[in-house]
Amino acid sequence: MMYSFKQPIQADTILWDYDGTLVNSAAKNIAISRQILARVAPRLTGDKLPLSLRSETEYHVANHAAEHWRDLYRDYFGMNSLEIESAGPLWETYQMLDSTPVKLFDGVADTIRQLSNFPQGICSANATRNIRQVLVENGISSAFRSVIGYEDLLPQHQKPAPEGGLRCLREIFGDVKGKTIIYVGDHIADVIFSRALAEQLGPSNKVISVIVTHSGANPGEWREQPDHVIAGVLELSQWLKKHFTK
Repeated sequence: MMYSFKQPIQADTILWDYDGTLVNSAAKNIAISRQILARVAPRLTGDKLPLSLRSETEYHVANHAAEHWRDLYRDYFGMNSLEIESAGPLWETYQMLDSTPVKLFDGVADTIRQLSNFPQGICSANATRNIRQVLVENGISSAFRSVIGYEDLLPQHQKPAPEGGLRCLREIFGDVKGKTIIYVGDHIADVIFSRALAEQLGPSNKVISVIVTHSGANPGEWREQPDHVIAGVLELSQWLKKHFTK
């Protein structure tokens, strides 16, 4: 369901996506994807390299057009089903080996600190060790009570399946009943994840989907709509003050 925000709502926690929401890791993702293609699909390297892996702009377009990483690999990288299945388990390994730097989007560190009165967590398909490393490097690791990434979940439980959100909430609260959860992401998969999490939690909980568009998202084109859209995370604090209590 979608929420109208006509009256202030008590919010209990803010959960975040990582890639495309907190950090711009397009360059790193391109580098990793190229390495994986060289290993499992060398036919898609060199002058056959997919357009979506030739620039950050093209990567962002493809990433936001695909609903799932498997769709990205199939429809925009041109991989077949066997190559996709071989590529999936390699992501964490190559992510930790690759040294391409990533940067927080503008305003992220300040916003995370401004929202310190809310318990915060991260639910992502990126490698947990990589996420924690970036948080430490940027001095915001203490703000997050839970970080759930790729290696914490079985393949069938990865986003947009809700299990990562459930685990994150249990680490924060223990008892997950009767909570209002704000989930901030940048992709249609994040909206689908929010809806799946709400369904799993049941009617005593609210899961509010917020999409930030600073990595190129265009939610107006999506089949599943978020509850609120912001251009950058700096807008989040003011929106929360207007519509939520803690």
